[in-house]
Amino acid sequence: MYESVIGLEIHAQLLTATKIFCGCRTAFGALPNTQVCPVCLGLPGALPVLNRHAVDLAVRAALALDCRIHPTSVFARKSYFYPDLPKGYQISQYERPIASDGHVEYTVAGVTRRIGILRAHLEEDAGKSLHEGCPDSASVTCVDFNRSGVPLVEIVTRPDLRSAAEAADFFERLRAVLVAVGACDGAMEQGSLRCDANVSLRPVGDTALGTRTELKNLNSFRYLEKALEYEIARQAEVLAAGGRVGHETRLWDVGAGCTVAMRSKEEADDYRFFSEPDLPPLEVDEARVEAIRRALPELPEARKRRLIAQYGLPEYDAGVLTQSAALAEYFEAAAAGAGAPRATSHWVMGEVLRTLKETGADMAAMPVEPARLAGLVRLVEAGTISGSVGKGVFEQMCVSGETADAIVAAHGLGQISDDAALAEIVRQVIAANPTPVGQYRAGKAKTFGFLVGQAMKATGGRGNPEVVSGLLRRALEPGWTS
Repeated sequence: MYESVIGLEIHAQLLTATKIFCGCRTAFGALPNTQVCPVCLGLPGALPVLNRHAVDLAVRAALALDCRIHPTSVFARKSYFYPDLPKGYQISQYERPIASDGHVEYTVAGVTRRIGILRAHLEEDAGKSLHEGCPDSASVTCVDFNRSGVPLVEIVTRPDLRSAAEAADFFERLRAVLVAVGACDGAMEQGSLRCDANVSLRPVGDTALGTRTELKNLNSFRYLEKALEYEIARQAEVLAAGGRVGHETRLWDVGAGCTVAMRSKEEADDYRFFSEPDLPPLEVDEARVEAIRRALPELPEARKRRLIAQYGLPEYDAGVLTQSAALAEYFEAAAAGAGAPRATSHWVMGEVLRTLKETGADMAAMPVEPARLAGLVRLVEAGTISGSVGKGVFEQMCVSGETADAIVAAHGLGQISDDAALAEIVRQVIAANPTPVGQYRAGKAKTFGFLVGQAMKATGGRGNPEVVSGLLRRALEPGWTS
């Protein structure tokens, strides 16, 4: 039996307006090669000038990962040849990164996991090779240098992950942290966040690491999980057959659903690292670090723990609500107005998230603001309207911009709790459904739900479900008492 050992290298684009060593814009979607200059094109004589804001964002990300910020770090040249690397080297950090020795701690199903962060370092991105979409794509590869020089922080974990699912879950949690502190927008479809995964197998109980392969450029949680699942199975098959796993870099082929060899894995010596002669050592004093630390917002895992303690939410609910800071803030504002946190969380996780998914909008475009949702929750909790009617009211609120009170009053949607009115409806339902009634009285309990549904349908969803259920049981079971 083997266990998998996984470590991730996560490349996060820092949320700056300009590149790391020049003033070119970083905006996504510009025409190819329109956001370039002699510096990011690596033309002779051009000199880099470090972007101060990129440094601050890297420190912010590292502090959120509980890393130690080094007062002095050094840039280095990482030399390799590739068409989208105009200088023939990448400016990165090697022996002396800006931060190291951090961790991410979180709880899943009551079990606390702690994933170590080996290092976080600054570097520039390369350009992008275009294999399709160009006039001569059938015979040539074009290169867009707009991404060349875009600022990145590379976050390298320790090999603490043990399954493909755990790695994907961790990557998602790390993204949430980076987005929460404003270091990265997390737009994976735009290339703002990418991941390389290192994976090896070893016999269960062994402490020595096996030969690892690197899976390059994974830009979705699903692809990361699928690629690791395949690679773990592939390595296990090689080892079971008495073979040896090659130390190589592999790519995930989405169409084929498998990993494919790209090249033999480089070692540090292959890159011929040496200190960048055009940039002095980076000095980050303690006062600057502390100012950034004080400005950090509440992190997702801390907020999750607080929602559980403050509002009595289940761990799952709190996890969903803290997927983004905007969603958590929306919930807390609505819960404060409604005075019913558990009920509010159900509405946010249900109708609010459903609406966002259907419209493709984000929280900023949510048509029902927290105060109006709170008004709707209050009506349902007070029994003025039923939950099913409330869903219809919510849909009308999305379109009309009216409050729940106004919609309920205008359309006469108040819940019916009058025994006499509901008893007549129950009598009609029993008379109209002799077969289900007979089945229920013969012991087929599931038909009771059908009869309740028919009664609720007859009231237009306005009947009080508890009253309706009680009246039905009394009618069907003469000796029944609530």
